[in-house]
Amino acid sequence: MQCKDEIIFYEEIFDYIWEDLNKVNQKGAVVTEGAAYFPHIMKKLHVPEEQYAAITPTKDFQISHYKEREWVPYILEGCSDKEKAFQNWMGRDSLFADTVCKECMELNYLSIVNDGGNSIDEMVQIVSVHFGLKV
Repeated sequence: MQCKDEIIFYEEIFDYIWEDLNKVNQKGAVVTEGAAYFPHIMKKLHVPEEQYAAITPTKDFQISHYKEREWVPYILEGCSDKEKAFQNWMGRDSLFADTVCKECMELNYLSIVNDGGNSIDEMVQIVSVHFGLKV
């Protein structure tokens, strides 16, 4: 239910994001990051396969990195069971990532699952090749 609510939220705010992006996008190419760029929305906007890629973390990778982020305790501050709240949060985000990966497969968009096995340089290389960029 939390995952579905999150998806609905991003769908509702997407028009505002797209409007702002179009204000910035004067040269034809922008690389951006954000959960609101769902594959099904990009397909509705007729974004070609070679102009979209989704990078999603595995659940373990996300948990390990979120545990290191200094702001996470502030998010969980008001929770009576912080560990349970954190696990629920990571579970929701994992379902969210799975949804994005599934949509990418269905819509023939590139989906890269980041488990931490590739270095940042390797990830840049994968994305650069997909977008036809020189590194």
